[in-house]
Amino acid sequence: MLFNSLSFLIFFPVVVMLYFTLPKKLKNYWLLAASYYFYMCWNAKYALLILFSTVVTYASGLLMARAEAGSMQPKQKQNRKKWVVAASFVLNLAILFFYKYFNFAMDGLQKVLGAAGIALHMPTFDVLLPVGISFYSFQALSYTMDVYRGEIKAEKNFFQYALFVSFFPQLVAGPIERSKNLLEQLEEPKKFQFERARDGLLLMLWGFFLKIVLADRIAIFVDTVYGQYTQFTGWYLTVATVLFAFQIYCDFMGYSVIAMGASQILGIQLMENFRAPYLNTSVASFWRDWHISLTSWFRDYLYIPLGGSRKGKLRKQLNKMIVFLVSGLWHGAQYSYVAWGLLNGLYQVAGELLKPLRDRLVRLFGLNRNSLGHKLLCGLVTFALIDLSWIFFRAEGIGEALIILKSIVKADNPWVLVDGSLYGCGLDRANFMLMLICLAVLLFADLCKRKGIKIRKVITDQDAWVRWLVFAGATLAILLFGKYGPGYEAANFIYFQF
Repeated sequence: MLFNSLSFLIFFPVVVMLYFTLPKKLKNYWLLAASYYFYMCWNAKYALLILFSTVVTYASGLLMARAEAGSMQPKQKQNRKKWVVAASFVLNLAILFFYKYFNFAMDGLQKVLGAAGIALHMPTFDVLLPVGISFYSFQALSYTMDVYRGEIKAEKNFFQYALFVSFFPQLVAGPIERSKNLLEQLEEPKKFQFERARDGLLLMLWGFFLKIVLADRIAIFVDTVYGQYTQFTGWYLTVATVLFAFQIYCDFMGYSVIAMGASQILGIQLMENFRAPYLNTSVASFWRDWHISLTSWFRDYLYIPLGGSRKGKLRKQLNKMIVFLVSGLWHGAQYSYVAWGLLNGLYQVAGELLKPLRDRLVRLFGLNRNSLGHKLLCGLVTFALIDLSWIFFRAEGIGEALIILKSIVKADNPWVLVDGSLYGCGLDRANFMLMLICLAVLLFADLCKRKGIKIRKVITDQDAWVRWLVFAGATLAILLFGKYGPGYEAANFIYFQF
């Protein structure tokens, strides 16, 4: 079930009304049932995978709690807990590997052996990738690690823990919640609050705007150009690549914001997943504000366990490269995703290694790092580097990405920017102009976020008639300007494939 579908617009109000009508002791059971129904609308049998991950990680928590409460020596307790964590990770990652990476790994192995002159025919499986498997697997595994580290106590209520893993607003595309935040909130079912519901609805409207009005409109242009990259060359591809940066931002942030809004109506606060990332002036700061739940997950459960920055400069840079390579693989079983992760890792390493040189140049030329001009220049360079990496993310493979990159570098048709040729790439003049206006709205919203201005609070502080006018106007704008497929078919969110 998609957030931007008619079925969700029926499903969600029913869930909310019954949740706040049912007795307190039944509320979480109702949310659990609704969450499994929500997921089973895609593929009912794959709900068993969520249940498997839930059972394994729930049992791992109880086993570690039992070991901690036992009469063994501290070292024995620690070893027992390590074995439990290892088993939990192996079982969960084995399922993830089979559905997402098995064929990719077999293909890679065949190529390596083939290069060595060894012919080996490996089996492949034609399986459908379960929606959201990377998200809920990582969320469940974070619980295992949090219990192991003693940051939370093992959850004894299986149904409450199952709801933590499967909570429907953020189940299939995040944010990847931590047990310390979400699990603790689920302990006490909430009562209805008008102000909380009002703010949640505003969040959902903003998310629908980002997805339906902006991301899906940009997608038409990007898909047209990238789908015919040998025909639309040079500056066509440059514009499409720049627009893809905003497409994936609006698409993914749109999902996260809708999830936050829906959860807030139910009384649950989810973590923020984006903080105006394209306004950053370095690649490192960009990644602190992009897909925050995943970036922080890799920091806490991979980078720090690998040693972080505690084992010398060389090991620190190696750890960064490992994290970004794994991040690339997390996004998909394609070499282009690995290249995307590798490139972003190299940005991080190069940025830190070149910092002394940059500092020296700033002092040499007497530059003011706090000036608007300097920040603007650094922001444009950062955006250009990130946007370059998005080519590997969007292209169908490394070969296609390199052809597109070469076409952009050799661009010799700048006139297409001014002669109206861009209006022949899926969007007519009116829709193209509307897209630019909506991008300006997005920029304004991100600037307000950076300045600490909460637009929702500004709206809710107004008189009731102004608030209702904003609600009605926003809803009407989404309905009028939203882009839909044939028969108003809802478009998938990009991150559903991960």
